[in-house]
Amino acid sequence: MRRADRLMQLVQILRDGTLHRAGDLAAATDVSLRTIYRDMETLAASGVPIEGERGIGYRVTAAITLPPLNLTMTEVEALHLGLNAVAHSDDAELSAAARALSGKLDAVMPEDRSRAPSGYGFAVYPFADAARGFQHLPSLRQAIRTRQKLQLTVQNEDRTVRPLQLDYWGRLWTCVVWCERRRDFDQLRVDQITGLRILPSLFVDEPGKALGDYNLRGNHR
Repeated sequence: MRRADRLMQLVQILRDGTLHRAGDLAAATDVSLRTIYRDMETLAASGVPIEGERGIGYRVTAAITLPPLNLTMTEVEALHLGLNAVAHSDDAELSAAARALSGKLDAVMPEDRSRAPSGYGFAVYPFADAARGFQHLPSLRQAIRTRQKLQLTVQNEDRTVRPLQLDYWGRLWTCVVWCERRRDFDQLRVDQITGLRILPSLFVDEPGKALGDYNLRGNHR
């Protein structure tokens, strides 16, 4: 079972408001006690209102819970853009709620997707750091859709790239690109992009430079 699915299952078990022993939760999800302890810490850190402790038990005290939702990548993007706007508003209560909601979203997003970039952890990036890249998501998506090249500034380096795909890794967005200067694929963290300009030149799929080539090469690593 994927960790994201297990976390959702734990929330579903705990949502009845009664006290559940860690041993029972471990048996229900077929994992160790140590894993349950880590999962409880992750859920609590992500904003799920959990009460309890090791050796006693756990329960969720939320007044409102929602059934599982299936979101498209575009819907996740829209949700993050909205949360970013609210999180930086002058209303302290709404700002705190937006950050908490972002953490809850992280807790149920896939953790084990293929080719996850090294060091891109699960629900660990501060909201403000990740939010810096949200402003670039609409332009990146437009360029991918219209197949336009981009000039990006990433860590003080200017690069001309062909944007191929946006990916989401638990609050952190990345973009698969073909870099024309390096003559190779790369996966760029969107929050590290400090400059973006859509170029008038278009691109077409060429052997060795298309998304399918990137995926094929990744499957053979």
